Amino acid sequence: MHSTPVLSTLIAGAFAATSLHAAPRDEIVSAAADQKSVAVTIYNDNLALVKDARQVRLDRDLNRLAWREVSAQMRPETAQLRNAARPDGFRLLEQNFDFDLLTPAKLLDKYVGREITVVRTNPATGAETRETATVLSTNNGVVLKFADRIETGAPGRIAFPGVPDTLRDKPTLVISLLNPAAGMQHLELSYLTGGLSWRADYVAELNADDSALDLNGWVTLTNQSGAAYPNAKLQLVAGDLNRVREAQPSPRAMMAMAAKVADAAEMQQESLFEYHLYTMQRPTTLAENQTKQVALMSATRVPVKKEFLLEGANYYYSGQYGELGQKMKVGVFVDFANKGEGLGIPLPKGVIRVYKQDSQGNAQFVGEDRIDHTPKNETVRLKLGDAFDVTADKKQTAFQKLAGSGRYNYVFESAYEIVLKNAKPEPVTVTVREPMPGDWTMVSESLPHTQAASGTAEWKVKVPAEGQATLTYRVRVRY
Repeated sequence: MHSTPVLSTLIAGAFAATSLHAAPRDEIVSAAADQKSVAVTIYNDNLALVKDARQVRLDRDLNRLAWREVSAQMRPETAQLRNAARPDGFRLLEQNFDFDLLTPAKLLDKYVGREITVVRTNPATGAETRETATVLSTNNGVVLKFADRIETGAPGRIAFPGVPDTLRDKPTLVISLLNPAAGMQHLELSYLTGGLSWRADYVAELNADDSALDLNGWVTLTNQSGAAYPNAKLQLVAGDLNRVREAQPSPRAMMAMAAKVADAAEMQQESLFEYHLYTMQRPTTLAENQTKQVALMSATRVPVKKEFLLEGANYYYSGQYGELGQKMKVGVFVDFANKGEGLGIPLPKGVIRVYKQDSQGNAQFVGEDRIDHTPKNETVRLKLGDAFDVTADKKQTAFQKLAGSGRYNYVFESAYEIVLKNAKPEPVTVTVREPMPGDWTMVSESLPHTQAASGTAEWKVKVPAEGQATLTYRVRVRY
């Protein structure tokens, strides 16, 4: 329900006068003040495991415990409460997750069909009068039934006799349990929740001749779970977990996030099943509706290999096409090995943004690429964009069908010319990679090729500074 300005005016005074939701008399309330520790393990896929340890005084036998300040996106079917000190005889009976939060509009909704009190103030004398009314409807405004009339948008304040038990000021898990002995108990509530996520972000800076880079990795944490986690022991799991997908609830309203950068602190990593676990070395606070960054890794002078790549296609080997492209873009890639000082750890998937200093010493953005989870000693390959000064013209210079009829046993022979142009003041080497379909044989070529894979031919073509180089080849393919 959306409250109108009139409705807000009606409720505002009375709501301010009404105390915040008090728990029912038979409830034992546990709030953040009882919290002794909290541990949060965040996974890649908007999923987190929360372990909330508190000291709570319980009665003997039946207790109704209201565990406040849990995540608003808790998956209640995953919640588990245990008694760390006295597990014997401690038994759970029922739990209810109350996430219908107390607002003026929600409070009025709960009183549809019930009586409330309308308080009016005489503007001349300041005297107040009170009149009982029944709430008939709250759809697009309030409709009240008095003893002798029905009014909409009546001026004044609305006073309520109380707050319904299921309407809470904060998300609350209400647990009915049996406890063997009265006294202070060491309880731990664990549950899975949405609204907590993390991703890895990397910043790299190339040196002047593109032979090395400095790399810094950051973990970006986002908390939109509807709860805060003060001084939490934080762990992150990198890897792709299999999860049972259920129908998704309607999306919650997205709230503004405040950015905060934490002091740099290396994270310790270890293997966990088929994933990798990263543990922050000091507690950190995940405030509600906050994005936070913590340091993951740092490496300097990492050797890189730069490559200019012109990649073809396999469709033109079975047909006559002629011109295949003018001023074709040549991709620019950089590779580096995940090993050496500062590296050699499993790198979580994320985006690497690459910068390079210009002639005046200012760092300029030169491209970015996304990497998958990368084990140690593997190669990281980034496409930064397309070269401005290196282009290619490609054409098919001959094509003929040598054999074949029906659907199979076709043999085609075709020839190609690729002219590579370099406007740079220094020479470059361009890798020309052509995927070859079917069974193929290189009939002739101006430069020797290498077979990068069973269906791929590659040439390394040196192009002089401010000059050009031509690659020609003829190939026979059989389908």
